[in-house]
Amino acid sequence: MTSIAVRSASRDEESAVSALITLAFASDPMARWSLRDPQTYLAVMPELIRAFGAAAYDSDSAYVSEDGGGAAMWLPPGVEPDIETLDRLIKANADPAILSDVDAMFDAMARYHPEVPHWYLPLIGTDPARQGQGIGGALMCHALARCDREGAAAYLESSNPRNIPLYQRHGFEILGTIQTGSSPVLTPMLRPPQLAAG
Repeated sequence: MTSIAVRSASRDEESAVSALITLAFASDPMARWSLRDPQTYLAVMPELIRAFGAAAYDSDSAYVSEDGGGAAMWLPPGVEPDIETLDRLIKANADPAILSDVDAMFDAMARYHPEVPHWYLPLIGTDPARQGQGIGGALMCHALARCDREGAAAYLESSNPRNIPLYQRHGFEILGTIQTGSSPVLTPMLRPPQLAAG
């Protein structure tokens, strides 16, 4: 199998990265529960991606595969998503019947975030036409090597149960599950820093 090269994306590539992640999340349980209408999803998801992960560009931790098949946005220790913008976008675009469930979901997510310094992965996705080719694994390896060099933990919430085995193969452990009202299940996962063999 050919190795997959991964590099940091620049802010000039934000639109392309956003389009890729929007495509990758088109069938994601949490994204589509929040934005059920397809037109609304396509219009609003790029703004949600920016609110969740745009700070990754400032730390060179918005990663893409060289072939354009996948992307991941990692936030360094101490950097958080733009919660105010996320809240505003969801309240303006989600079905009003689920807004209290969404608020409860964000509250529960905040309770699971680790106290220890950690890198946070709010977004990782592969072009659906390229899934199963090792792109997601390559993106994870690239970012986790940085976490390990820095001696930092890594944290994520998986909204797609199919991805949990991938994360577990990379050392993530399930912390619990979050489910509020009509929401899909969200699985918070933590990976302690790994010591390099040698």
